[in-house]
Amino acid sequence: MSVKIALAGNPNSGKTTIFNALTGSSQHVGNWPGVTVEKKDGRLKGKPDVVIQDLPGIYSLSPYTLEEVVTRNYLVAEKPDTIINIVDASNLERNLYLTMQLLELGIPVVIALNMMDIVRKRGDKINVSKLQDQLRCPVVETSAVGGDGLQQLINQACELAQLGKASQPQIVFSQRLEKTLAQVGDLLETAGVLKRPELKRWLAVKLFERDEKLLAELHLSDTVRQRLEKMTAECEAELDDDSESIITNERYEYISRLLQQAAKKTLPTGQLSLSDKIDKVVTNRLLALPIFAAVMFVIYYVSITTVGGLLTDWANDGVFGDGWHLFGIGSGAYEAAAEIDPDADPAEFGVWVPGIPVVLENLLAAVNCADWLQSLVLDGIVAGVGAVLGFLPQMMVLFIFLAILEDCGYMARVAFIMDRIFRRFGLSGKSFIPMLVATGCGVPGVMATRTIEKEADRKIAIVTTTFMPCGAKLPIIALIAGALFAESGWVAPICYFIGIAAIIVSGIILKKMRFFAGEPAPFVMELPSYHLPQVKSVLLTMWDRSQSFVKKAGTIILLSTIVIWALGSYNFSMQPTETQDSMLADIGRTVAPVFAPLGWGDQWEAAVGTVTGLIAKENVVSTFGSLYVGLDEVSEDGNEFWAVVAAKYTPLAAFSFMLFNLLCAPCFAAIGAIRREMGSLRWTAFAVGYQCALAYASAMVFYQIGILLNGGTFGLLSAFSLALLAVFLWLLLRPEPKASQNKIQTVFES
Repeated sequence: MSVKIALAGNPNSGKTTIFNALTGSSQHVGNWPGVTVEKKDGRLKGKPDVVIQDLPGIYSLSPYTLEEVVTRNYLVAEKPDTIINIVDASNLERNLYLTMQLLELGIPVVIALNMMDIVRKRGDKINVSKLQDQLRCPVVETSAVGGDGLQQLINQACELAQLGKASQPQIVFSQRLEKTLAQVGDLLETAGVLKRPELKRWLAVKLFERDEKLLAELHLSDTVRQRLEKMTAECEAELDDDSESIITNERYEYISRLLQQAAKKTLPTGQLSLSDKIDKVVTNRLLALPIFAAVMFVIYYVSITTVGGLLTDWANDGVFGDGWHLFGIGSGAYEAAAEIDPDADPAEFGVWVPGIPVVLENLLAAVNCADWLQSLVLDGIVAGVGAVLGFLPQMMVLFIFLAILEDCGYMARVAFIMDRIFRRFGLSGKSFIPMLVATGCGVPGVMATRTIEKEADRKIAIVTTTFMPCGAKLPIIALIAGALFAESGWVAPICYFIGIAAIIVSGIILKKMRFFAGEPAPFVMELPSYHLPQVKSVLLTMWDRSQSFVKKAGTIILLSTIVIWALGSYNFSMQPTETQDSMLADIGRTVAPVFAPLGWGDQWEAAVGTVTGLIAKENVVSTFGSLYVGLDEVSEDGNEFWAVVAAKYTPLAAFSFMLFNLLCAPCFAAIGAIRREMGSLRWTAFAVGYQCALAYASAMVFYQIGILLNGGTFGLLSAFSLALLAVFLWLLLRPEPKASQNKIQTVFES
């Protein structure tokens, strides 16, 4: 018989770290049935019959966000055998608010006092026995980073699951509130809707709070509803507050009394902790943004130009190139000799290990493979997929850095910093959370918008989130930076900030439309104490993101390269032909004039790459690899691909191409996520249309004005670009409309 254990806790409480430690690699990531909220489940290491479910990080069970609804529905309807409540021990008061709600569900609960290493470093004391006595449930001290206490935690959870009964906590509110809750509970029993007696307390509290979702589910009669409303109103009148505020205040008062007995802080009043001292600098109003910009510059510089660049060169030159030297002097000496004598033997300079193209070419020749199949394998699959996978080392380095920032607690501060900026422009600070997620992949980035309560703000976030350069766009950035800008360190960071600027600017423009108008939703986020990131957690995060990239290369991109090869090898009469006379060339030349105002319309390969990029953004580079490889003689250093691109595009046109592909509609998978989140084809069409329009206008204005600034002649396109810029500035600076935001429901509803 399997045991179900649910992990519940606040965001940034260490829940994911504990989940990774308990399940290891035995994890499955998917969506909750019917909704696009990510779920993780895995099996306990060494005990495959114990299933651990990682619930979305939430602050309460009040159904304000989709995450809270999903978590509450799962706990109430599915009723796991045990709940492990992960609590940030360094911030007990805030975290115990959720604990109190979980204890009301009548499900056995084990509390994991996580981050106890931070508590001990501060010199604070927590009396675990008093917490256990008052809350009537096991409390285990843990440190997810070091793995301390996790074995005891899971043992306690399994023991409670076998017992199958929860102890009732001694949580007592004020006499007047307890009287009303008792009356509500009795009313439920009388009405015959109390199917599970252990939920009596929780149902009473929720009905007292006028929980609309619960009221709809219980199907109470009008008479019962009227009696319930009368009880609630009388209590509100006596306590002089609304019901939700009454419950909130009572819970925090109880937590305060509990912590007076069970917790002691040794830090003198007014003295700052180490995290507070760091925050005085990194969240400073003047220094926060420059520090953030510097951090991101260093990350992208190292990922693209230095460490990541060296690793990618190794992959492109070695694995997907001619090969590399395993022993001996190395390729540098050979390259120097080859410049003098092109017939120099690589074997004289060390043991030569051939790359994949060389191995496959020799193998196919040895078996007398047909010419068309050799072309498919070498010019199509290897050239296309290899062009993408060659950038994997850069992405892995970037993912490691981002995981470190997330794990140590800095990214939570970045969200706080950006909230101050976003709210000045009428945007929700919660929009930055999807932006952070989208740096890995646009699909979970779009899904992360579910944390935004207001529908208008959420739709704006869905439309704009994919402007962030995700991992799939990184090869495009690296290609342009390497081929046209000598691998300059500024290209990748500026793309990151272009994405942020596009989101802010788009938010301002969209917020002034009548169906997006209204005050932004409040932004509440826990700032965890700084701590050293766990190596295992960082590597798992990097592996998850890299794995999805490799899967795409082996499926979608592989299929795309085969299609591109076929279209580029045959004409419409299905006769073999040169690429310049192929179906692909004809299609590209038909589409290319559309992009002429952007500076790269004379290159049909770029038009084809942009169109195939809608399938998967990595296809832009794989298409270039398939079309451009072999156009010139292959050089020994493997840089012939960049050389061809550099010869065909000016820096201005190349940057315009990169700008368009950064901002235009995302890949099909992300568009599908937008469709699911929007719940409407019309809203999806609006999102994709806006993204493409902004990308086209931005690239056109950039290129045409760039031509003028470089001494070009003023023409019709120049005038049109200046007019576009004027319209753009007017949309930014015009006053907000007075129309109510509720019109959002009537404009694009399908």
